[in-house]
Amino acid sequence: MLRALGIFQRATADQLWRMLRPTDRHDRITRDTLNALKDSGLTRVETRLESGHQLWVLTEKGHKEAKLLLPKHVRISALRKFEYDDEGRPVQADGYDEHAAAVTTTAAVLTGAGYGTPLSWQTEIAHKLPYGYTQYADLTMRAPDAGVPAMLLEVDRVTEPVDELVDKLRRYHEWFEFLAPKADTNKEKAARGAEVHAFRLWSRIYPATGREGYVPVAFVFTGKTEAQRASRIQRLEQAARAYFAGTPHRGEGFTAVDYHQAVPVVVTELERITADPAGAAGKVWRRLGHDEWQTLSEALDNPDGERLYAVQLREARRRQAEREAAHREAQRPVCTRCGTKFTDERWQEIKRFSWPGEWDRLCGPCAKQAADRAEAERLARRQAEEAERAPAEAPVVKSRSRFGIGRHR
Repeated sequence: MLRALGIFQRATADQLWRMLRPTDRHDRITRDTLNALKDSGLTRVETRLESGHQLWVLTEKGHKEAKLLLPKHVRISALRKFEYDDEGRPVQADGYDEHAAAVTTTAAVLTGAGYGTPLSWQTEIAHKLPYGYTQYADLTMRAPDAGVPAMLLEVDRVTEPVDELVDKLRRYHEWFEFLAPKADTNKEKAARGAEVHAFRLWSRIYPATGREGYVPVAFVFTGKTEAQRASRIQRLEQAARAYFAGTPHRGEGFTAVDYHQAVPVVVTELERITADPAGAAGKVWRRLGHDEWQTLSEALDNPDGERLYAVQLREARRRQAEREAAHREAQRPVCTRCGTKFTDERWQEIKRFSWPGEWDRLCGPCAKQAADRAEAERLARRQAEEAERAPAEAPVVKSRSRFGIGRHR
């Protein structure tokens, strides 16, 4: 309780109940705990809201105690001190507007749905841009156990122009592209895909998302009518497409998108969350660029991103291999004698060796038959030639008379 008030500064018992004890049927135990802390001098009621809820804050003693309980990396909010009028009398505090209430309620309903603990949250985290502007996030959430290592949240009560929301996304996109100090610019320019993130400042501050793209940004809308909220989401989606849509992969047959340099943007409504039995864990999130309402994990996923690209790349390579194979088959020689296509071995053979005549135009079997016939013909000619030479080369035989005197013929 003290740690939650240390982070969020002010909260109602209802908000703390949703954040810390979501399985309880009501906030009675939370209220009893706050009153016990009040008796110990650690908490106090700052004011009563128009809704009837009491707004609780830490006392100076409770603030010191909470600071000891919070980890060093978690920033504690400023102490809310008593305010007095000119005559020294305590005055009722103000300054707790509907936006502050919506921010705390957003953290409460998400924590209650299993997205981290109160320690997963920080408020008003600064993102300084190189030209001097600082973009503050209403909330930052780190809930790795729920599949969301980091997420930035902006709570909107449908009061400011949509252009302001688009400017916030533009500034976040610029900050995500800001290089880290001493980053090697040449290596950064040569990097591709997710490799680029290692050179950016954001990767030194936030953990890797586990998905393509920069740290996701969530817009939580509340207030006005359902139709007004829906219209606002639609206008934001149309105007901010350059920052979340990613870049389509080039090539025939590719529908996959490269999201590595894009900001994943999801939207929801507090009214939608509270109406869903599963709360923030239900299908109450929509990814800008997609039509369906999904769970947060589903909305942050990129089914049309890297995974689809890998599938389509394999398919493109298969089609290319088929085209190359078809072209190669079209070039494959055909035997001029029997009409059979050459085997790969025979094709390679005629490429390595070249013989005059029709030898290169015959398939293996026909070439062998031709070779056998040629060899048989050669042997026959040789035998015929030898037969013709035999009489001429035969030795002369001398005949002898009865008296031993030879006679020439």
